[in-house]
Amino acid sequence: MNTDVYQLKDLASRDGLDAFHDKPAILAVIGCPVAHSASPAMHQPALDACGIDGRYIKLEVPVGRVMEALQHLNELGFVGANVTVPHKFAALDACHKVDEAARQIGAVNTIRFVEGEIHGWNTDGPGFARAIEEEFASRLPGMRVMIVGAGGGAGQAIATQCAIDGAQRVILVNRTLEKIRSLATVLERRFSSTQFHCIGLDDPQLCGVARQCQLLINTSSVGLRPDDSSPVNASCFSPHHWVYDTIYKPPLTQFLRDAVKQGATVANGFSMLLHQGVLAYDIWYPGRAPLDIMRAGLRSVS
Repeated sequence: MNTDVYQLKDLASRDGLDAFHDKPAILAVIGCPVAHSASPAMHQPALDACGIDGRYIKLEVPVGRVMEALQHLNELGFVGANVTVPHKFAALDACHKVDEAARQIGAVNTIRFVEGEIHGWNTDGPGFARAIEEEFASRLPGMRVMIVGAGGGAGQAIATQCAIDGAQRVILVNRTLEKIRSLATVLERRFSSTQFHCIGLDDPQLCGVARQCQLLINTSSVGLRPDDSSPVNASCFSPHHWVYDTIYKPPLTQFLRDAVKQGATVANGFSMLLHQGVLAYDIWYPGRAPLDIMRAGLRSVS
C-alpha cells in the first residue's frame, strides 16, 4: 500500500500522479497535516477486495487551497475524497451540493464528484451514532449526554448528531464558553426537543452535572500525548456511565483510564473512525463497503 504523501503540485497531470504505480489514484484524504492518517489502511483494502482498479492516496493541502485541490481531483477523474482537519468547513463552502445532515453539522468530511460537480456529506455524526450502538448496545434517542471539548469540529458534529437522533439532554463542556454558547443557540433553534446546557471545564458543578448523564464523550485533543492528563476530574465518572473518547491513539487515554477506575464502561474512537469510513465508502460505492475488511485494515495500523 502506498504511504507517500502527495502535494498539490503532484496533481498537475495523471502521468506524474500515477508514475511507477500499476493502479490509478481515484480516492484521496486531504488534510494539513495528513501523513498520520489511517484512512488508506481502511480504504485501500476495501478497494482491493471489491476488485476496483484504483489507489487511495494522502494529499497535503495548505489552508486556503481546498477549493483548488478539489477542482484538480475532479478534473483528474477522481471518484471522491475524505476531508480531515482543518479543511472540513472550507470543504462545505467548496461544494455545489451538500447533504442535509452535513449542512446541519456545518462541515463536510466526504466528497463525491458527480458529473463535474462537487457533492458533500458528513459521516462523522452518523459514524459516531453507529459507534455508540456497537460499543454500548444503546442508541442516542432519549439519552443524556455530556460532550467535553464541544467547541471543536468533532464536538460540533457529535452534538448535532445527538440532536438529530433525539437525545433528551446535551451538556456542552468547553474551556471557553463563547464557542459552545453560540453552538447551543444554533442547535436550540433547529432541535426544540433536545435540551442544551453549557458549562465550563473549571465549573465546580461539572462533576455533579456529569453524574446526571449516561454518556460522557471527550472530543477534545487532550489525551493525544502520552503525558496528557484527563480533561475532567476523575470524580466525574460513575459506574453507570458509558464513556467514549474520540481519540484512538493511544487506545487508552487518561480520560478512559480514570473512567475504568471508577467502574465505568469505556471505548475509544476506533469504532467512530471505522464507521464514518464505511459510510463514506458507501457514498462512493453504494452497498459495497466490506466492513470486516475495513476493520482489519484499521487494526493493522492501530
